[in-house]
Amino acid sequence: MKKKSGFFLIAFISFISFWLVSPALAANPKIIMKTSMGNITLELYADKAPITVKNFLSYVDEQFYDGTIFHRVIKGFMIQGGGLTADFHSKPTKSSIKNEANNGLKNKRGTIAMARMPAINSATCQFFINHADNPFLDHRNNTPEGYGYAVFGKVIEGMDVVDAIANVKTMTKHGRRDVPRETITIISIRRLEE
Repeated sequence: MKKKSGFFLIAFISFISFWLVSPALAANPKIIMKTSMGNITLELYADKAPITVKNFLSYVDEQFYDGTIFHRVIKGFMIQGGGLTADFHSKPTKSSIKNEANNGLKNKRGTIAMARMPAINSATCQFFINHADNPFLDHRNNTPEGYGYAVFGKVIEGMDVVDAIANVKTMTKHGRRDVPRETITIISIRRLEE
């Protein structure tokens, strides 16, 4: 009888320990994006967009984003970057990923989402931060027009920097519209250690 009660006590302690520790282990990762206009801290929703977060962090860990720019800025809409160098050369990317826009997350002000081509599953490295609520970018149906853009995190500090970037003057350059007149560089993106 003592052996059985001892076993149950150990099992109970193990269960409680796991329950208390597991939220910390399952915590969503945070990153800091250092830009030429200031720092932006984001929480990434690995619980809701695991494929997208894994892909994004693989670029982060390889320091891929260092020296890329925000090449498309539209006040009241979004700021987009992460794929072009200051001289507007596209960086070579990994394979495109599955679109997780149907994960229930919405393109609200301050959220980060993956940029993509018209094809549903065409996102690679480029991302955008929503400057306003953009419900027309949310998942509506499974067609190319209605699939939406996958939200995978949110700004938790530095929304003033996003606002400052969104408010810069823009122009047409290298055949692209909405290019900031002054280069806005992503100096680095790194994981924040808890």
